[in-house]
Amino acid sequence: MNSAGESTISLGAIILGAGRSVRMGKPKLLLPWAKNSVLGHLIEQWHALQTVQIAVVCALDDQAIQAELKRLEFQEANRIFNASPQDGMFSSIQCAARWPGWKSTLTHFAIVLGDQPHLSHQTLRALMDTCADHPQHICQPRYRGHRHHPVFLPKSVFTTAAASPAASLKEFLDTATAGAFLHDLDDPALELDIDRPEDYQDALAKYGPRS
Repeated sequence: MNSAGESTISLGAIILGAGRSVRMGKPKLLLPWAKNSVLGHLIEQWHALQTVQIAVVCALDDQAIQAELKRLEFQEANRIFNASPQDGMFSSIQCAARWPGWKSTLTHFAIVLGDQPHLSHQTLRALMDTCADHPQHICQPRYRGHRHHPVFLPKSVFTTAAASPAASLKEFLDTATAGAFLHDLDDPALELDIDRPEDYQDALAKYGPRS
């Protein structure tokens, strides 16, 4: 952060939405959250964090996600299509790294899972501040000794994902030359991913909006 308290980074957020939600049994990004869908909430959340550009990676043939993005009035210009989502999450990250639609002024990129709407604004803000304080490093939250998401990458690292031979994001991060700065946070929400119906109910009970 600079002396005026403003971020010295220009952040792009990549919301990963190309998964098939097999364990959930229905598209997790379309599940209700707050007064929106999970997808809509994530977009609102990263807008509130003053992210410079938000893009959603989705499967090329996923008409339901496309319909939801249309309902949300999310610009078509910021949609990235993965023609081979069966190749796993890292294939979506590689699609984003190859995508020519990013603003040239961006300095960092956040890899945002599509199943963590329960992360608080405070936790995400703390991670953004850490990224601004350590701009040359990969920044990642750590809870109880384990690394979690979202992951913040300098542009110089993010662009190398496009041609990386890594089989997963973890493998890519382990071989990146920038090194990682791990921010220890006392936030148990970091270790919860909404993969199954019981995870969703757990997240709603613990972190969902209160009436």
